[in-house]
Amino acid sequence: MCRLFGLTAGTVPVQATFWLLDAPDSLEVQSHRNADGAGIGYFGADGQPELDKQPEPAFSDQEFIHTAQRARSAVFVAHVRWASTGGRTLQDTHPFAMAGRVMAHNGGFGDLPQLDDKLGAYADLVLGDTDSERYFALITQQTDAHDGDVAAGIAAAASWIAEHLPVSSLNTVVAAPGELWALRYPGSHALHVLERPAGTRPDAPADGMHVRSDTSSVHVPALDDVPSVVVASERLDGETGWRMLAPGELVHVRSDLSVHSEIAITQPPAQLVPLPAGNPNIDT
Repeated sequence: MCRLFGLTAGTVPVQATFWLLDAPDSLEVQSHRNADGAGIGYFGADGQPELDKQPEPAFSDQEFIHTAQRARSAVFVAHVRWASTGGRTLQDTHPFAMAGRVMAHNGGFGDLPQLDDKLGAYADLVLGDTDSERYFALITQQTDAHDGDVAAGIAAAASWIAEHLPVSSLNTVVAAPGELWALRYPGSHALHVLERPAGTRPDAPADGMHVRSDTSSVHVPALDDVPSVVVASERLDGETGWRMLAPGELVHVRSDLSVHSEIAITQPPAQLVPLPAGNPNIDT
């Protein structure tokens, strides 16, 4: 399946270069196994979503590498894709942006016409052919129905899909300026969270992080100087604090980096479908 990444430093703009390019199991490394597209979503100074994505593997996409090196934001969402629904096109490449938020999905589900009926006018938000973008439109619909409560919207959308449609996984990361949400559902695919206090990684230079450049090594303020929370499909490095989310667990990281966690969905999917044959990933 695809691979997810989310990072929030609360309200402090940072760079995600280490996790995207330089970590032992960075998104760039994972893209060798998930080569159908890659993208980075973040928020500009005006708080609006910005997306840099291409239907190319991250390891060979110079735009992905450039954005990973240069983008500064308090919140990031990134994705490397192993396509199961929709084409290898720009519109079907994650992440997606709707209603001022950014989302990426790992997994799949079927019977999209039934979901289109459920979406009603919200189907107009869907620009491509993926189940994932439709899932985001349903999250948007349900968030509106729950007076802007994104966590409630995610739980309601995932619960409806699990009750009505065949599902392999609804793992998702959703972000807004200063906030991050992550759902693992059901338990078939992994999703981890890492809460990182300010402090230096054992393998980081004492004076900060040096990130790669096409022409030089450029010193930037270290991500390790500020606390942050990371969500990822795989443990990206050897830190000991990674925790696997429980099946049905929904995490909300607020702008002060407080983490609220709850089991938002307790029932298994009505129709659980297996991992597609030939998938190169093992979820652990």
